[in-house]
Parts: sequence; structure tokens; C-alpha cells
Amino acid sequence: MQASKSLGFFGQEKEKTNKKKISKATAIRLALNIVLLILVLFPIIYAFVMSVKPSHELYNKTFFTANPTMDNYRDVFKIAPIEGYILNSLIVSVIITVFQTMTALFAAFALHFLHFKKKGLLFAIIMATTMIPGETTIISNFLMISGWGFTDSFFGLVAPYLTSAMGIFLFRQAFKSFPMEIYEASKMDGTSDLGFIFRILIPLSKPTIGALSVQSFLGAWNMYMWPLLITGSDAYRTVQIGISMLNSADAQSMLLMIAGVVVCMIPSLIIFMFAQKNMVKGLTTGAVKG
Repeated sequence: MQASKSLGFFGQEKEKTNKKKISKATAIRLALNIVLLILVLFPIIYAFVMSVKPSHELYNKTFFTANPTMDNYRDVFKIAPIEGYILNSLIVSVIITVFQTMTALFAAFALHFLHFKKKGLLFAIIMATTMIPGETTIISNFLMISGWGFTDSFFGLVAPYLTSAMGIFLFRQAFKSFPMEIYEASKMDGTSDLGFIFRILIPLSKPTIGALSVQSFLGAWNMYMWPLLITGSDAYRTVQIGISMLNSADAQSMLLMIAGVVVCMIPSLIIFMFAQKNMVKGLTTGAVKG
């Protein structure tokens, strides 16, 4: 009886020790995560802190300001039509996102479910285009768009980016996890290819659609070189070009540009916050079989 009590006492002590170890390990992981979070978010935090500084405190050694002000944000919208630039970026980003998602989905469907000659070679050629840097094609794209007469237009902004080879790859990899019997059964029931895509394939591909949509939107939103080359008026300038126009040699313009950068980051951060789970899930779909 005494021995059993002793064993019970030691068991309780061991459980308490294990709980203490687990709590310490949890605290260490939490502290490391907080440090990592601060390091990752530091550029955003620094940009926001700088954007609320008065112009005479730009070169102060202190990180925080004792007199925060929102005048820089108000001046950004007064000096340049930033709201128009933001609207243009939204239009361009949404068009590119929709077209890249739909063209990638249809192309991946054809490459995986349909049977035709040389489709492996065709897919290899499509993937080979991902090894070509975008800078090498920007001049030929500009000559093509300007030859068509679509410079300084929404069509000229989106035309070279209406499809994505990486998007085709993502969808094709995701479709590899779909049993071919589903497609064959739908065909036996008289379902057309378009019916199969819209009724079955798209609902089952939501994670991949979400992942590609986020990537396409952020890529289009952050475009700089192509809009700078193809646009010449405020009617079609995107927000990235508009922000760069705020820069000059004085301290006030530097703070205005930083405030504009913070405004520009807000849509990207919101989209990433709400879509990060689908993005991770979509990128890993089809990565593991079995």
C-alpha cells in the first residue's frame, strides 16, 4: 500500500515536471515567433513610423516621433490623383487575375484530361517559357502593343499578362490528384467538357484557384516597369507609377512617397491576410500522392 502511494506521488511529480517543460518550450517558441514576426514586419513598421513623422524630423536619430501627424497622407491625395491610380491598379489587377485563372484552368484541363498528340511536348514548351526573363521580352511586347495602337490603354496594360505558364503548371499538378474515372463517368452521363469544368472541376479546385488568384493579383498590383513604359497620362497610370512621381530631392517629398507606399501596401496586405490559408493549401495540392 505504501509502495503504491509512493509510486503515485512520483508519478504526479513527473507529470508536473513534464508540464513545466512543455510550458517552457511553448514560451520559448512563442518568444521566437514574436521575434521572427517583428523581423519580418519591420520594413512595414518602419515605413508607417516614417510616414507619420513631420518633415523636420526625417533625419532625426530617434526611431519614433513625439509629434505624429497624418498630414503626409492628406498631402499624398492632394498633390497627386492617387485614388485614380489605385482604381486603375485595381482594374488592371482584377482583369489579369480573372484571365490568368481561367486560361490556366482551361489549358491545364486540356493537358491532363484530353488525349491528343504531342501534349507532353506542348507542356514542356509552355514550362520552358518560365525560364525566359520578363525583361528580355518587354521591348518586343512594347513594339507589338504600340504597333497595334494600344499604348496608354487598359488593353495595353493587361495584354502581355493574360495567361500564366506557372498557373498552368499549378492547375495541372492539382488535376493529377483527381481520379480520371470522374471525368469518364461524367462523359458517360452526357456531360460536355465545359459542363465538367464548371460543375465539377471548378468547385473541387477552389484552393488552387485561390492560390493562383492571390499570386496573380499581387503580381499585377506590384507591376512597375511595364506600366511605366506603356502609359503616358494620369488616366491610365497605376499606383506604383503614381507613387514614384511623388519623389524629389526635399524631405517633404520623401515622406510623401513613404506615405504613398503605405497606402499602396494596404490592399496587398488585406488580400494576403484573408487568402493565405487558401494560398498555402492550393500550392501544396497535388504535391503528395497516395
